[in-house]
Amino acid sequence: MKLTVVGCSGSFPSAESACSSYLVEADGFRLLLDMGNGALGELQRHCGLYDLDAIFLSHLHADHCIDMCAYFVARYYRHDGGRCDPIPVYGPEGTEQRLTTAYADTPSASSMSEVFDFHTVKPSTFEVGPFTVHTERVAHPVEAYGIRIEHGGRVLTYSGDTGVTDTLDELARDADLFLCEAAFTHGKENIPDLHLNGREAGETAARAGARRLVLTHVPPWTDPQVNLVDARAVYDGPVELAVPRVSYEI
Repeated sequence: MKLTVVGCSGSFPSAESACSSYLVEADGFRLLLDMGNGALGELQRHCGLYDLDAIFLSHLHADHCIDMCAYFVARYYRHDGGRCDPIPVYGPEGTEQRLTTAYADTPSASSMSEVFDFHTVKPSTFEVGPFTVHTERVAHPVEAYGIRIEHGGRVLTYSGDTGVTDTLDELARDADLFLCEAAFTHGKENIPDLHLNGREAGETAARAGARRLVLTHVPPWTDPQVNLVDARAVYDGPVELAVPRVSYEI
């Protein structure tokens, strides 16, 4: 598998990065994890607008899904080649309604489903192209999912947005790469079931036995270097910060 960081800023885009979006590729198949603010523009550095094969939305906060409205425009109103066939979109209950409401002026109530083939995510295991995908509910104020992606004996886990939860430990069990949110700062914010800090991300990786930890979803008001140090203090494996346009072979 190949993982490319499209955007990694949390809450809102930074001067350096779009919000959460990650491209996963294997066997010519392209799966996008989340499409937050600014992600659609950055995505075009890595693949064509119509080259995605499936999209997974971890939850329906704007910094993880709002550029789906712009992507709707690109797919629905395409003139050259005609309208695109629907692309599979895996998201929580109500994803179609959320995007339709956010766009606010679709030609009809069903226009989104003319270019997006919506599938409701629940805790389950299923196939997406060449990937075996396992999803579990994580700890966040809205319905939110972490995802474990397996291919060719390798494992990628993406936390989505979450507080500390045993579920995430299991999703990341023995993962070759654990892409984990670290929005908060240890000793500063202490809000249960919302976000992890760098130390908690490191502790989760250690409990799970993950082989590599990449911290992501760090908002502009959080010092990423502090979170990096905090994660390294409790996790002995390699740790780094997600950086836009960086790719990992898994």
